Amino acid sequence: MARDLDIRVAIIEDDETIREGYAYLIGNTEGYKVTGTYPSYEDAARKIAHDDPDVLLLDVELPGISGIDALPKLKKILPEAYILILTVYEQEDLIFRALGSGASGYLTKNTPHEKIIAAIHEVMEGGGPMSAHIARMVISSFKRNEETPLTRRETEILEHISIGKSRKRIAQELFIDLETVKSHIKNIYHKLNVHSKADAIKAARDNKFI
Repeated sequence: MARDLDIRVAIIEDDETIREGYAYLIGNTEGYKVTGTYPSYEDAARKIAHDDPDVLLLDVELPGISGIDALPKLKKILPEAYILILTVYEQEDLIFRALGSGASGYLTKNTPHEKIIAAIHEVMEGGGPMSAHIARMVISSFKRNEETPLTRRETEILEHISIGKSRKRIAQELFIDLETVKSHIKNIYHKLNVHSKADAIKAARDNKFI
């Protein structure tokens, strides 16, 4: 059966006022259609596949299974749907768990209504909409840790090691002798308290030194 051209949206939100508000907003916007609203993952799990939404608005704080824990389950039920997190929570660990579990965007509940509509459209176009504060948090997480114990040269050498270059090649590319490279690597291992190349790379990446 051919589907209509409206963007189909389902909502999982335990607060009835918020849930109905989103449903009214989206349902009364031309080009959008609400196919189902649910107060919990457990309620949604039984019927949401039939709703066949293009986009799912998902709250984090739900009774029973939380939105974050429900994410991978919902991705299995709705492999083609885009999931937008809508929440009051801005903790970094929740954001990265959500994005790592397949969320396509992360918006806070104080997001203006027109921006929620725009985010639904954006995610359908392949975008990853985020509230400005969330986006700043994500970007800052990729910045290098300024508290690194490594010197600039040690950092440079470890970055070369991390992409598979040999000590000899590093020496050639940085115009330093091989013994100097070995000395820097010895210092890197000592500062990071590791004993192998793999452990040095892991420690540096975990701490955002590279």
